[in-house]
Amino acid sequence: MSDGRVRLFNPPTIAPPKGYSHVAEVRGGKLLFVAGQVAMDPAGSLVGPGDVRAQAEQVFRNLGAALAAGGATFSDLVKITIYLTDAAHLPEVREVRDRFVDGTRPPTSTAVQVVRLFRPEYLLEIDAVASVA
Repeated sequence: MSDGRVRLFNPPTIAPPKGYSHVAEVRGGKLLFVAGQVAMDPAGSLVGPGDVRAQAEQVFRNLGAALAAGGATFSDLVKITIYLTDAAHLPEVREVRDRFVDGTRPPTSTAVQVVRLFRPEYLLEIDAVASVA
């Protein structure tokens, strides 16, 4: 986002992050909170059973649809939280994320390994916050 409402930055007193920003400062605009998205297609069926990359693709498509419905795009993201049932899959999820999110201005991000999600066949869930003009 280039309108000056959001400043994404990394303080020099913290180790440089890889693929995310440490701090998002939001000035003005409205915040859009997107509930956790899973690899569910519009009909409610699981996409990519056992395939974290396929599931991540669907999750980011769902996030994109939710952002669009609220008048936002991926460039408006200020925060994402990734919940994984196996943190070893984080590199694959990041590869998918990097096709959707601007790598020069990545949002703040948290990744957490969880015991399971609401249905055991889901391997990840991602929620998000965006700032919209």
